[in-house]
Amino acid sequence: MSELATRYPDLERVVFSQEQIAARVEELGREIDSFYGPEDELLVVGLLKGAFVFTSDLVRQLEGRAVTVDFLTAALYGHGTDSSREVRLHQDLTASVEERHVLLIEDIVDSGKTLNRIGDLLAARKPRSLEVCAFLHKRIADGLRYEPRWVGFDAPPDWLVGYGLDLGERYRHLPFVGAIATGEE
Repeated sequence: MSELATRYPDLERVVFSQEQIAARVEELGREIDSFYGPEDELLVVGLLKGAFVFTSDLVRQLEGRAVTVDFLTAALYGHGTDSSREVRLHQDLTASVEERHVLLIEDIVDSGKTLNRIGDLLAARKPRSLEVCAFLHKRIADGLRYEPRWVGFDAPPDWLVGYGLDLGERYRHLPFVGAIATGEE
């Protein structure tokens, strides 16, 4: 961690290593493949920006069926790390979800606001099925309407970065997940 501490002084510790993540993503791929039948084509919907790395790695593990990938961009508006922020949709899907098996990929379930908003949006479009796979789950969301069927890891309460997760658009490129000092209590 000493080299990391020099390059990223606000990084407190590695929470999930690159090796742990790779092993869990492979397991998730097998679990998802066994849930759907081989004839079930799957529309994977990644939430940008945070889930782009996880989505990319996960879809390469789905070998038992045809897979189509599309993305939505949603953003929370408000201040910094405040969880009371408002969810706004910036980029919609190009693919239709009607009568399709949809797998929504979320980077982290924290307040649950983004997942509820996007889940409602997709459910209103009448998919054949709608399931959620979250890379991380903090298990603190009140009123979560779309509980993930698959979760990569239960997450600590820290602010986490890396593997697509960011703080102020920084740290997404890190191949691991780390806890970072935000300066907020």
